[in-house]
Amino acid sequence: MAADVLDATFAALADPTRRAILARLMEGEATVTELAAPFAMSQPGISKHLRVLERAGLVSRGRDAQRRPCRLEAAPLKDAVDWLAGYRSYWEESYQRLDALLGELDHDGPDAAEQGTP
Repeated sequence: MAADVLDATFAALADPTRRAILARLMEGEATVTELAAPFAMSQPGISKHLRVLERAGLVSRGRDAQRRPCRLEAAPLKDAVDWLAGYRSYWEESYQRLDALLGELDHDGPDAAEQGTP
């Protein structure tokens, strides 16, 4: 996957308004007016967020007579999830080390730390 696509995806996801727009689009297509309704923001403000999402490939706009519905394009999200999954083994190993340490501390008992036992 190209780094610029991943960068654009994470940059688009960095804003809570854009994440909320994507969450709304998971329910189905929506117009700019419908997307703007829950926000204290003008339609041009929402349109700016939509342009960022479009550049990242997360949203596309269609044409249905006079309507221009927006729809979610989830492929870049899958790419981001796949990239993040590469770090899963790191966190699993860290948690296993923590579990082992906690097991040792529990095995030694609560008095071991107070007595200065290494």
